[in-house]
Amino acid sequence: MGLPVWARNLAFRLACLQRPDDPALHREAAADLLSFGPDWDDRANAMFQQAEAMEGQPPTGG
Repeated sequence: MGLPVWARNLAFRLACLQRPDDPALHREAAADLLSFGPDWDDRANAMFQQAEAMEGQPPTGG
């Protein structure tokens, strides 16, 4: 936890941009946000929902 929450959030957002179809990464990012208090709970829950939606869709790419 060497980085402030905004920096960790930014790092996970960049990682999610690089791997947009990776539900495990989205879950890890969401779990990380949950550890920083209720201010981030809405965003974390949205990321958990995105991960669930990703698993329900066929993979994209080429």
